[in-house]
Amino acid sequence: MATVLVLGGGGREHALSWKLTQSANVRHVYVSPGNAGTESSPKTSNVVLNLKKFEEVVDFCKRESVALVVVGPEDPLAAGIADNLNSQGIPCFGPSAKAAQIEASKEFSKEFMSRHDIPTARFCSFRDPSEACQHINNADYPALVVKASGLAAGKGVVVAQSREEACQAARDMLNNKLFGAAGETIVVEELLTGDEVSCLAFSDGTTVAMMPPAQDHKQLNNGDSGPNTGGMGAICPYPMISETDLETVRQAVLQRAVDGMKKEGFPFVGVLYAGIMLTSSGPKVLEFNCRFGDPETQSILPLLESDLYEICLACVEGTLHQHLPQFTRDLYTSGVVLASGGYPGGYKKGLPISGIDGVEKMGPRVLVFHAGTSKQEQSIVTSGGRVLAVVAMNSDLQSACTDAQRWAGFIQFDGAYHRSDIGFRVLERKPLSRMTYLSYRDAGVDIEAGNSLVKAIQPLAKDTQRSGCDASLGGFGALFDIKAAGFRDPILVSGTDGVGTKLKIAQDMGKHSTIGIDLVAMCVNDILSHGAEPLFFLDYFATGRLNVDVPKEVIRGITTGCKQANCALVGGETAEMPGMYQGEDYDLAGFAVGAVERGQLLPRMQQIQEGDNLIGLPSSGLHSNGFSLVRKVMERIGLGYDAPSPFNNGKTLGEEFLMPTRIYVKEVLPLMHQGHVKAFCHITGGGLMENLPRVLPGNLKAQIDAGLWSIPPMFGWLSHKGNIQASEMSLTFNCGIGGVLVVDKSVTETVLQQLVTSGLTASIIGRLCEKQGNVMETCTQSERRVVIENLQLALTNSWKAPSVSRKRRVGVLISGSGTNLQALIDSTNGVNNNCSSEIVLVISNKAGVQGIERAQKAGIQTQVINHKEFGSREEFDMEVDRCLRKAGVEIVCLAGFMRILSGEFVRKWRGHMLNIHPSLLPAFKGHNAHEQVIAARVRISGCTVHFLEEEVDAGAIVVQESVPVYPRDTVASLAERVKTVEHKAFPLALELVASGQATLKEGVIDWSQ
Repeated sequence: MATVLVLGGGGREHALSWKLTQSANVRHVYVSPGNAGTESSPKTSNVVLNLKKFEEVVDFCKRESVALVVVGPEDPLAAGIADNLNSQGIPCFGPSAKAAQIEASKEFSKEFMSRHDIPTARFCSFRDPSEACQHINNADYPALVVKASGLAAGKGVVVAQSREEACQAARDMLNNKLFGAAGETIVVEELLTGDEVSCLAFSDGTTVAMMPPAQDHKQLNNGDSGPNTGGMGAICPYPMISETDLETVRQAVLQRAVDGMKKEGFPFVGVLYAGIMLTSSGPKVLEFNCRFGDPETQSILPLLESDLYEICLACVEGTLHQHLPQFTRDLYTSGVVLASGGYPGGYKKGLPISGIDGVEKMGPRVLVFHAGTSKQEQSIVTSGGRVLAVVAMNSDLQSACTDAQRWAGFIQFDGAYHRSDIGFRVLERKPLSRMTYLSYRDAGVDIEAGNSLVKAIQPLAKDTQRSGCDASLGGFGALFDIKAAGFRDPILVSGTDGVGTKLKIAQDMGKHSTIGIDLVAMCVNDILSHGAEPLFFLDYFATGRLNVDVPKEVIRGITTGCKQANCALVGGETAEMPGMYQGEDYDLAGFAVGAVERGQLLPRMQQIQEGDNLIGLPSSGLHSNGFSLVRKVMERIGLGYDAPSPFNNGKTLGEEFLMPTRIYVKEVLPLMHQGHVKAFCHITGGGLMENLPRVLPGNLKAQIDAGLWSIPPMFGWLSHKGNIQASEMSLTFNCGIGGVLVVDKSVTETVLQQLVTSGLTASIIGRLCEKQGNVMETCTQSERRVVIENLQLALTNSWKAPSVSRKRRVGVLISGSGTNLQALIDSTNGVNNNCSSEIVLVISNKAGVQGIERAQKAGIQTQVINHKEFGSREEFDMEVDRCLRKAGVEIVCLAGFMRILSGEFVRKWRGHMLNIHPSLLPAFKGHNAHEQVIAARVRISGCTVHFLEEEVDAGAIVVQESVPVYPRDTVASLAERVKTVEHKAFPLALELVASGQATLKEGVIDWSQ
């Protein structure tokens, strides 16, 4: 798990750290300098660093093994902190100094927009006040907006009501140094009119992913009056922007800006913020910022459903297109900023704040983000101008705004001030007429994405052209000239198939490049069974949300398969169906059409006879059948697809499972044309047992010997780990044979030799025999038509399970019902008894508990040792130790044992004692872990099995399992959900320790395969 450093100390940084801690991939978040809010979570802490001394930040990152730095404010970015960190190998989420000029220099920004045709207000830059005033008075547009070109903490803009006021602002900045060095150059702009909206987007330098639009409230007082501030509140999403305007912002502003910076040699990585005015002639840019907005961030991030850490890391690594953020569409947020009296001028500090705890207890839809706060002894006091932001969420904007105002009023400090009209520009309007024009995109269907996919795959399809077809995409139908393909008297053969739940593994692993080969193979191998040459192929791709890169990879695999089969990809259908599929989950179907000359049609039933040989064609692995059972085995044994392959060094189990299905066209079709093949059987779902009878006359059966071919170890491993009988294996998997040829004995050697020459090492796996009994018995008696000898032996020999010389003796300490004890009993004494341990003793410190009954029912020795009968904790522990050793116990498991063990006992059993804790340690230690999780509002929790140490809830971690935390969870509902994964994690951890795969050495686990 990762350590993250957030730079900054405002409300934005509190919101960022809050969201980052919800990631299952984040262990801890440091914030510098932080505030009182950023040190209130168990997963966050403040650290004092001089952000102007980059070497100090670098040293800290290296010392704490920081995996990602997230920069909040613009000043460090403009000074080049991202350049410095990245040069030291420390990933930084934030743009380079060059790219940060988009905010740091208004002059640069305006000229950049002009170069790249980004819509913005007309402007001129000045360093001389008299020239500026001359322009203000003579411009043919209202030149009333005066901006300091440099960074001025969001306050360097004057929107004048008259030319005189604009001229005075120019003189104040240039002559009177109102904003210091930031005002040495000013930009005078056209005054635009319309609605303002903040449009933020993640960027990795190429891809742009927008956040929901928000609306900031800059002026201090109600009705947008008074002086400019850093922001007094924000609503999100802003509902008055049309989908057309939003798309203009996406393409003509944000994407164009990112493309422009990449073209000019300084790709933008981080958050690009465009302040937009929705004018009568379309959206125009008021300004760009190079970071998250404040207070927009506090209103946007509560709507983010995705993992913020993963998104930021994807931006840094250039893979944002694979980790596009998802935001809820069901809620609005309203954020109200509480400011110190006197802000944005002078104000008092150190004033005690009350009411925060009460507001934070209002539920998960009310959040308090700290900004200008600090801790003073046991109190929280003010330390800045903008002190706090109260953010409320609700299903409608009016309710969200009302709630935020109400709860903001509960927080008190001397001179506290907040606007009471956040959201008024939307709420005071008539019904949202601009929202009545819906688009297909509003319904979740992106036509542009579909069009871009077609353009991307056209050259891939073109690469599959063959005689009879040019493989052009885009028409209503596909044409094939069968005469041009060389056929005289053809019969058309069609086939359709999918790849089953192999798709789930591909999607879980994010590996889509080979699944298309499977799709083609399943279809063309089927039509090959009729002697047909594959001519053309069509695909169907259905998804809940179209991420162009995924189907492009899938179709790249389809074209690879088509080339292997020498068929053309002539068309397909891509269906985006929100609500039918979850997110980017997808399903596939394929359709192949082939042709065979009438006289070469297979199978040739009249020629198949007793004594014909069966030649087995080797499979490349599982192919595309049996994956529901594979996934069940993986779930039962608790392994992920990223686990190392036990039978192929350098590969993961997932990579082994995803090996694409072998296509047999090029090797087998020539043999068919020579007349050597009487029948070809594609071994798909149903295995050898159910597929071979489909190509045999009713009077014959197949006699097969599994010892005649080499079964890949994967099948033996699945049989062993899943405790799957040989009969079930033969009905579910191909067991190493992907196809079977039926050939006459006289041509067998010729066929085998030609297969070897073509690169396929095949073998005789059996022969055909006369079937005894009623020849009319077919489908329901298919098992009588295929006899496989020695399959169990061959499976066992294909993968030798590590032998357990003897089972390790386990003692379990309990105090109550023993549900975790039952899970341990089931795993060690159950049907699948291939484990490395056995429970020999259960000790309880309480009589009559259900756990004792569970052990006795399983035939396990039990003992009650009442702690109240001993004078001290140490005496009780020594008696427990004596009983454990007397029973020959080697490993101790604490399963709901409600006693704190003495240091001496822990030291005696160090490295041989396991405990389970109901949280993802090191977070949320202690007896009330679930209460802490609920209070922290994290989105993920779980359980941890660890070696016991003297420090409470410490020790090396053996296994962790996670569960989601839902907004309406109670302690009871969360505890019940965690308990389900405890029953999986504890047996797995015990097996790892008992089998010697996990050994504690000097406080660290030594892992061995």
